[in-house]
Amino acid sequence: VQREQYFLLYNWFGCPLYLQVILAFCWVYIRKYQSRQESEVISTITAICALAIALITSALLPVDIFLVSFMKYPNGTYKEWAANNETRQHIENTVLYGYYTLYSIILLCVFLWIPFVYFYYEEKDEDNSNKCLVNLTLLPFISYCITLLLTFVPLESPPNRNSTQWEKVQYLFEELGSSHGLAALSFSISSLTLIGMLAVITYTAYGMSVLPLNLIKGTRSILYERLENTEDTEEVEHQIDKLKAKCADGRPLSMRDRRNLQDLEAKLQVLRRQGRHLEIAERNCCNKVGSALRPMKILLGVFFILVALLFFVTLFISNLDKALHSAGISTGFIIFGTNLTNPLNELLLALQPVFPLDYVLITIITMYFVFTSMAGIRNMGIWFFWIRLYKIKPQRTRPQALLFLCMILLLIVLHTSYMIYSLAPQYVMYGSQKYLLQTPLPTADPSQGNHTAAITKICDADAPEDQCTVTRSYLFLHKFWFFSTIYYFGNWAFLVVFLIGLVVSCCKGKKSVIEGEVDADDSDFSDDEYVH
Repeated sequence: VQREQYFLLYNWFGCPLYLQVILAFCWVYIRKYQSRQESEVISTITAICALAIALITSALLPVDIFLVSFMKYPNGTYKEWAANNETRQHIENTVLYGYYTLYSIILLCVFLWIPFVYFYYEEKDEDNSNKCLVNLTLLPFISYCITLLLTFVPLESPPNRNSTQWEKVQYLFEELGSSHGLAALSFSISSLTLIGMLAVITYTAYGMSVLPLNLIKGTRSILYERLENTEDTEEVEHQIDKLKAKCADGRPLSMRDRRNLQDLEAKLQVLRRQGRHLEIAERNCCNKVGSALRPMKILLGVFFILVALLFFVTLFISNLDKALHSAGISTGFIIFGTNLTNPLNELLLALQPVFPLDYVLITIITMYFVFTSMAGIRNMGIWFFWIRLYKIKPQRTRPQALLFLCMILLLIVLHTSYMIYSLAPQYVMYGSQKYLLQTPLPTADPSQGNHTAAITKICDADAPEDQCTVTRSYLFLHKFWFFSTIYYFGNWAFLVVFLIGLVVSCCKGKKSVIEGEVDADDSDFSDDEYVH
């Protein structure tokens, strides 16, 4: 009876081709930005695995929606293998355990694995001082786990006071495996989702505006940039010669002139490096192919900006709906169904009759959030408040920066499910499920009794509980009402940051062909690394 459902789960997550594509993409992406001189095997493997975990976890929401929808026929009746409530409950638990498993892996990556690798290669000394530093990375994870245990798991004594030590340990693990342990895990994941919300507000909102506009505007002409670079180089060389002419007779330069001479020599060094990079870019075949595909990039950019504006309007309507029709802060602004017309939700419901367009669209939406987040991180770099920690540059990104990038993506993926729920609440709750509603038929003769007719309706909040199955993602998102309240206000902040990023991106001019490749704080050997 359960053969069909296991076959579906295998096709989604057990297919080797699916995993091979994800791992191949992660390997290409990490190797594209990884520094060749500072690369480390363990940091590379960690970054690739963390990025793959983020992509796999982001695909779990479409699987959840697909499975609850696949249980029913289009006419609203359950399929034979899903007619039994125990079978449906087994599928729901399987998906729920999938969420817990992947989210627990993210928890371990963020608190233990990535910090361990980061600090292990941050300081490489021959003595054992770095071992103490590595051991300190375990303290946040251990203290956080102990706090959760003391908060959610009732550490009471076993019923039998004469229990042995082994029986006491066994009783503790039984308590951890109960609902209290799952509540602790849910709370810890929700706490990380708050950090993911901040990353979404910062990077995803900016990436949704900068990615399409960069595609539309394109880059500056290489020939014009080389000509401009040559003129700037000649001007700086002329200024340096004038300063050096002052000390031709042996007189020392003043403090101000010496400072200006140092600044000009540093500027000249940067200009010469830019010239070398421009010369390499002019010979690069990829830039020539990119110029030939310019019309396609413009069309793709227009499509992306239309999608971003659709998300903006949809999210604004969804938040406005919650503000007007929800029970307020004390319930986490939860509403059942939609009271205002939601464009994206209506589009997904309209695509239901044409299998599998709605599942393809929800998968594209999920991937869109992930890739715009990657674009935002790549353009902004890694920041801690107003301090820039790392830059993301092709072939010259430090291992620590790649670890930070993957950690931020893991946190963003945690919040992506709530963002998609805000965009299409009814569809995320029930998918494409329908149910049969018995309605009375009018009869001319009351003595003939009451006659009813079954009408097929799309599942919503008014549907009977035994007729429509709610996705595990929806239940997982609303386990703690105060987190839902914070997510609600985070959506408003997301809208504001998106508008600011859109205005800033529109005001900026075209990017340079070598944007981000040459900076004043880069070392000279980075050019040799780039060339080789």
